[in-house]
Amino acid sequence: MKKSIRLILTVITILVLAGIIALPKIKKAFKSGDEGKLRASTMMRGGAGQPTFASGYVIVPTNMNELIYSTGSLIPDEEVDLSFETSGKVVGIYFSEGRRVKNGDLLAKINDKPLQAQLLKLQAQKKLTEEREFRQRQLLDRDAISRESYDQVATELQSLEADIQLLEARIDETELRAPFDGIVGLRMISEGAYATTQTKIVRLVKISPLKIEFSIPERYAGEVSPGFPISFVLDGEPKAFTANVYAVDPKVDIDTRTITVRAMYPNNNEELKPGRFASVRARLSQIENTISIPTQAVIPEMEGEKVFVYRKGRAEEIRIKIGLRTESHIQVREGLQFGDTLLTTAILQLRQGISVQLDTLVTNQIQ
Repeated sequence: MKKSIRLILTVITILVLAGIIALPKIKKAFKSGDEGKLRASTMMRGGAGQPTFASGYVIVPTNMNELIYSTGSLIPDEEVDLSFETSGKVVGIYFSEGRRVKNGDLLAKINDKPLQAQLLKLQAQKKLTEEREFRQRQLLDRDAISRESYDQVATELQSLEADIQLLEARIDETELRAPFDGIVGLRMISEGAYATTQTKIVRLVKISPLKIEFSIPERYAGEVSPGFPISFVLDGEPKAFTANVYAVDPKVDIDTRTITVRAMYPNNNEELKPGRFASVRARLSQIENTISIPTQAVIPEMEGEKVFVYRKGRAEEIRIKIGLRTESHIQVREGLQFGDTLLTTAILQLRQGISVQLDTLVTNQIQ
C-alpha cells in the first residue's frame, strides 16, 4: 500500500515539473498565433503593412442626359371596321383582301333596285311638275292666274325635289365606300349574304404614318409637349427609329400615375406594322460640365450617401449630395471636385484612412 502511494506521488511530481518546464513554450506558441491573426486582419483591412488594391476614377467635367425609358405600342394612324348604313342583300364585293384602296373607292354594294325604281318614278313626276310650274309662271306674269295657284305648283315641285334627294341618300347608303386611303384586311361576309348595320364587312387600316403610344411618369408632365423628339426600337430590328410627340393626354391615369403620350412616325415605306411592341426612349434635358460617377461607387447609408476618394495613398470618406440618375451613373451636386480620384472597387474593404494602392486608373468619359 505504501509503495503504491509513493508511486502515485512520484508520477504527480514528474508531471508538475514537466508542466513548469513546458509553460514558457506554450505561452510563446499562443503569442505567435495571435500575432499571425493580427497580421492577417491588418492585411484584410489594408493596414500600413499591406495596402488594399482598388481602381481609381479621375473625375472630369462631363455632360449627362436625363432620359425616360418606357414601353409602348405601334398603332395605325386610322383604323375602322366598315359596315353598311342600311340593311339588305349584298350583291357585290369589289375589293381584294389585303390590297390598297383609295378614299371613295366602292368596296361593297347592297341591292337597291326597289329604291332605283322609286327614284325613276319621282324623277318622272318632277319633269311633269317642272313643266306645269313653267306654264303657271308664264300665266302669272300676264296676271292670268292668282299667286296662290302658282305657289301650289311651286311647292309641289320643291317637295318632289326633296323626296328625290332623300331617295338618293338612301341609295348612297347601299354603297360601302372607303372613308380614307389605306389597306383593307380580311372580308367577313360573302356575296349573297344579308347584311345589317351591325354586320362588319371589312377592316380598313392606314399605316402611313404610324402612331407610337406610350406612358411617362406624372412628374414629367410639364416637360413633354407636342414636337418633343423620341426614339424607339423594335424586337428584331437592328436600328432605332425616331418620331415626334404630337399629343399628350391632359389627365393622369389614377391607377398607374402615368400620362399617355402619342408620337408620330412617318413610316413612308410602310416597313413597320401596327400592333408591334416598342421600347421608347425620350431625352428630357442635358446637363453640361457636371460631375457624374459610377453607380457602384456610391454607398447608401441612413445619414445619406458617401464615397471614398484616393488622397496621398489613403482612402478618405466623403459625404455627397446626388442629383440626376441614369442607368449607370449618378450626378454629384456636392462633396466632390473635378480632379478627385474616386475609388470604385473594393468598396466593402475601404475604411477611413487605410492604405490604398491603385491597380487601375480611368478617366470619366460619359457624354
